[in-house]
Amino acid sequence: MSPSASQRPAAAVTALVPEWVVPIVPEGEVLSGHAVVLSADQIIAVMPVEALSERYPEATIQRLPGRALMPGLVNAHAHSAMALLRGLADDLPLMQWLNNHIWPSEQQWVGPEFVRDGSELAIAEMLLGGTTCFNDNYFFPDVTAEVAQRVGMRAVVGLPIISVPTAWASTEDEYFERGLAVREECLAHPLVSVAFAPHAPYTVTDASFERMRDLSGALDLRIHLHLLETADEVAMSQKEHGCAPLERLNRLGVLNEHLLAVHMTQLSDADIAKVAGSGCHVLHCPASNLKLASGFCRVHDLDEAGVNVAVGTDGAASNNSLSMWQELWLAALVAKGHSGNPEAVPAARILSMGTIHGARALGLDAQIGSIEVGKQADLIAVDLQCLQAQPVHSVISQLAYATGRQQVSDVWVAGQPVVQAGQLTTLNYDQVCAHGLRWAERLVDNVHHT
Repeated sequence: MSPSASQRPAAAVTALVPEWVVPIVPEGEVLSGHAVVLSADQIIAVMPVEALSERYPEATIQRLPGRALMPGLVNAHAHSAMALLRGLADDLPLMQWLNNHIWPSEQQWVGPEFVRDGSELAIAEMLLGGTTCFNDNYFFPDVTAEVAQRVGMRAVVGLPIISVPTAWASTEDEYFERGLAVREECLAHPLVSVAFAPHAPYTVTDASFERMRDLSGALDLRIHLHLLETADEVAMSQKEHGCAPLERLNRLGVLNEHLLAVHMTQLSDADIAKVAGSGCHVLHCPASNLKLASGFCRVHDLDEAGVNVAVGTDGAASNNSLSMWQELWLAALVAKGHSGNPEAVPAARILSMGTIHGARALGLDAQIGSIEVGKQADLIAVDLQCLQAQPVHSVISQLAYATGRQQVSDVWVAGQPVVQAGQLTTLNYDQVCAHGLRWAERLVDNVHHT
């Protein structure tokens, strides 16, 4: 017989005592002399340090001198397993990059082993850089879900939908069937949830979009879609469907609060108004957009219109880095440069875009994205006493504009330490690197023989 609630041992209480607490909500706030108190997987208090001993005498105190404690970063758009394709085909236009290099490599190599090793490599890189949650869009989502759960990282795994056969599925019906089976499996994973992941308007049929529309409403699932990435995409849609992609999605009933629109570099003023009215979320990937010369997302205008804009790295094949710090820095600077307004997307807002905005896009903002009582303890400690962080005139500015992933010392997901003193605790660093090297040999050999 299991013990009653009153007989069960109380969960251990831990008080994290950093130099600064950056809760993100309210935006721009920085607390000095405060502790964040955890019990099991939850934040149970944010309080002055001097009151700790009286209120929580049993707490184990972990001091974090010179650290800023903030919510973990949310990578709003990633292709995690594509970490194994990093640097394979650089400095090319999008469609040439896809058609001549990425898709042929995927056709030959993508399978459970590739996705397992690639996901471990990406998750290790993201955790070490302070990312505690990622929104994934790739094949074999069951494998990525298993890795994330095993390692202890929060993830939303995409259920791929595309109108061409791949190693994951051969027909549209099979994509839905296998995807919905993964959803059922993930119901038992507390750290992993799912979203539909149609590739792009030009590779997904109207019938599939309508089916996703109905299922996303019934099951409360997001639809994670590359959209308005290039001018060619718009021209292709006009030719094939007689309207732009955004209008097509609107006609199909997909342009709504469930839509996670990735890239969005081809927006008119009318499009921005339509997006704002629909409640859809924009996932901004500036490094990938710049590297592929796809265009500029009008982040400042979207933000001013009230659109929830989150930031993602995209895959390492088109970014080469999974550092959210680099992505946030670039997103802020590009927004200023493109809009001609140095006040566009200020430091506090870009930190929000990397945390609570990403959580909101994924429907997880009641659980993560800010340091608030009752939320999950997904937290990171950032070293601001190192040379490159001196002097600290503004903690918020320092984090937004001058922080690198090597400054992340400690990471917790659901209260569990997954990085301690800069070292992974749930993944073997040397083994992950060895798997990456093995794939480098396979892929390079393939390139030499094609």
